Amino acid sequence: MSITDHPDVKAFILHWGEMGTQWGVNRSVAQVHALLYLSDRPIDAEAIVEALGLARSNVSTALKELQGYGIVRRVHVEGDRRDHFTAETDLWEMLMRIAAERKRREIDPTLALLAELSERMKNDRTAPAHVRERVTRMHEFIATLGSWYDQVRTLPKPTLVTLMKLGSKVARFIPGGKAKAE
Repeated sequence: MSITDHPDVKAFILHWGEMGTQWGVNRSVAQVHALLYLSDRPIDAEAIVEALGLARSNVSTALKELQGYGIVRRVHVEGDRRDHFTAETDLWEMLMRIAAERKRREIDPTLALLAELSERMKNDRTAPAHVRERVTRMHEFIATLGSWYDQVRTLPKPTLVTLMKLGSKVARFIPGGKAKAE
């Protein structure tokens, strides 16, 4: 019996695929990840194709994408020449790897472009003043966000967990930093 025979496993995999599309991840990629995450043993690509009813090419592409994020890895199973795959199951580690890769792919190139544009526009009086000001503010904002991320990612996992659990209560440690009432 395959784990995908269980209706709740199917529901999870389908939902994870839908959620992935909301985050800009291909549905097949998210479904492959969900299956590997739930599995208690490594799975070969052909078994993934059969379990999810996806095309072999989609599974191959999904596995490459997930390995690129560092949340799925190729493993070898003794006595089997095929490659098998397993997912990272430590949720904090998974979150940190995804965040690092998204920063590398999305934030870093944006930051580089904004730095270049901001520098070029600084003395360009042909550019409207409000555009120069907004590009500079956007550059500063994204740079601050990137710097914050770089600092937070070095915190030990227990500290991160505590910080997350504190939520808005962390504001009490900042002078004048009361949380806004909703």
